[in-house]
Amino acid sequence: MSGGSPKHNQFENQRNRITWILGVSGLCVVFYVLGVWQGSSAPTKPSEVYNRIDCQPGMSANEDRSSSSSLSSLPVQLDFESHHRVEMNRTSEAQKFPPCDIKYSEYTPCQDPNRGRKFDRNMLKYRERHCPKMEELLLCLIPAPPKYKTPFKWPQSRDHAWYDNIPHKELSIEKAVQNWIQVEGDRFRFPGGGTMFPRGADAYINDINKLIPLTDGSIRTAIDTGCGVASWGAYLLKRNIVAMSFAPRDTHEAQVQFALERGVPAMIGIMASQRIPYPARAFDMAHCSRCLIPWHKYDGMYLIEVDRVLRPGGYWILSGPPIHWKKHWRGWERTREDLKEEQDAIENVAKRLCWKKVIEKDDLSIWQKPINHIQCIKSRKVYKTPHICKSDNPDAAWYRDMETCITPLPEASSEEEVAGGALEKWPERAFAVPPRISSGSIPGITAEKFQEDNHVWKERVSHYKRIISPLTQGRYRNVMDMNAYLGGFAAALAKYPLWVMNVVPAKSEKDTLGIIYERGFIGTYQDWCEAFSTYPRTYDLIHADNVFSIYQDRCDITYILLEMDRILRPDGTVVFRDTVEILVKIKSITDGMRWKSQIMDHESGPFNPEKILVAVKTYWTAEPQKSQLL
Repeated sequence: MSGGSPKHNQFENQRNRITWILGVSGLCVVFYVLGVWQGSSAPTKPSEVYNRIDCQPGMSANEDRSSSSSLSSLPVQLDFESHHRVEMNRTSEAQKFPPCDIKYSEYTPCQDPNRGRKFDRNMLKYRERHCPKMEELLLCLIPAPPKYKTPFKWPQSRDHAWYDNIPHKELSIEKAVQNWIQVEGDRFRFPGGGTMFPRGADAYINDINKLIPLTDGSIRTAIDTGCGVASWGAYLLKRNIVAMSFAPRDTHEAQVQFALERGVPAMIGIMASQRIPYPARAFDMAHCSRCLIPWHKYDGMYLIEVDRVLRPGGYWILSGPPIHWKKHWRGWERTREDLKEEQDAIENVAKRLCWKKVIEKDDLSIWQKPINHIQCIKSRKVYKTPHICKSDNPDAAWYRDMETCITPLPEASSEEEVAGGALEKWPERAFAVPPRISSGSIPGITAEKFQEDNHVWKERVSHYKRIISPLTQGRYRNVMDMNAYLGGFAAALAKYPLWVMNVVPAKSEKDTLGIIYERGFIGTYQDWCEAFSTYPRTYDLIHADNVFSIYQDRCDITYILLEMDRILRPDGTVVFRDTVEILVKIKSITDGMRWKSQIMDHESGPFNPEKILVAVKTYWTAEPQKSQLL
């Protein structure tokens, strides 16, 4: 007979079981709370973060010296294998991408001169975008020159650049008289000169300001065609005017590269046979200073294209041939008759576009586009050409041929009404509801959604300032937003000494680039399955918001990441926002690209399925060639 009461033993067993369950449950809660706290909180001391970052094996001292400091403010890397059930292959290393040959140091895939020579020279088509085929794409990393240095910070960079970063003296010799660029020891100096402004860009802009208002906020966005080294755009910045400067990659080596090295917005581009990649009604002002564009030829097609991208009431400024030909004709080595004929032809095209000649004074001539087309439509009874286009999308500008008809403006109810809606002056323009939204011209985008987007990006940039400390310290100057949407990221950064190239992916469901321009920012269309129209090492910070969700089924994302590596400066930073699965895939590729990266939680906390990957391109350069060592 067993001892003790059966009921008593049963009671003891139940009590022990309950105690055990409560104990285990309590431990689960404690460890869960502890895990969430550790995963979502950032270390407070830079040294604490540094100790948590593993240096890549085999990294040189040069690579380690800057990347550790760039990442010193980032939170600890999250363990997505245990918390998010993403398979991570720890047995096989990431594919290692070798450096390209140093001959590719300034490689511009879609504007490669060697490839361009195979195309039609008529209308300079060979200088347009001609991208490599899939079998021609490089699977290597574009190297920086052997003595590459971190560029000067803005505003010092406006006037100085390291010679070793862009080792080209051609312009300092060819344009010595015009004072474009000078070599001073180990650096270049940019005095702000230009062919048509020998007294400097500042004085030249002051001359323009005497003719049209440049400082009251009514002019914010500008375009400079055939920009040289973009000194005009560089000196407009202190007047709160941001210019999209472009020039082809031609015999004047590295014009656009010099501009971007100095922290001035610019792209490789040309007016040839295709529309320039900007929406209609984008710029308050267009400028050409001896840009050698034959404005009067091809039925005035190039002036018609300028008309397309100028906003209602916008200005076109021309200096250089044929303006003031009576004074300069001998120096231009052309006859008086030839120059007069050219100016008469330009005046005639402008008149047929319904432009008003504002003034011609000394070397400057300025026209103004009408604020609507009411009178212009009536004038078609006199001027049969160019007629008003019947095309359905004036903003379409990605591989779209130019047209020889006037891009129609939105309808206006009176001659005093600005077609499409009047814009606020800068800086109010940045956060005012853009006319394209208030008019309902883009379905699904309302004033409420616009305000919500601004609020979201204000919070996100506040979060970025905590995890990327150099964001507010002048470390980044040239910034790119690869999927800009409404320009909220650029707007949230507007108070800092930087500028943003806002990119709207070509063939997006909603074309929002016109909205971005109406806010007073600049940008371009781009298909990220192709290379961007810029030189290597021209951006300090790249922002990629759900870019890879868009493109993962369109093309191999490896090549997009290699393109990002090409245009990113050594020590440059990339911020990716996407799902965990995509970020893990991105990280597995960038680990083989000499990047250091960390995945971290969304700013709203660990339970948001979207995460953030912050990556830094480590500093490394090409090996010096034997001739350089002798």
